[in-house]
Amino acid sequence: MNRVTFNVDRCKGCGLCVEACPRKLLSLSKTVINKNGQHPPVMSDITKCIACAMCAMMCPDCVIKVEKEVED
Repeated sequence: MNRVTFNVDRCKGCGLCVEACPRKLLSLSKTVINKNGQHPPVMSDITKCIACAMCAMMCPDCVIKVEKEVED
């Protein structure tokens, strides 16, 4: 399975990753607030993620790491 991880404390809540996701799987958390008082992104369904890394490319603070599953 693909994996997307967020360095939550570095996020400034700009939402660029949310807009960049072609599958619309990201949203800014409504319940989590990081140490800077911002709402970081959350993934709604990792099984639908295609690991395109558009979210990571759009993030100005390098908060997102995308790892694609290697198929044998």
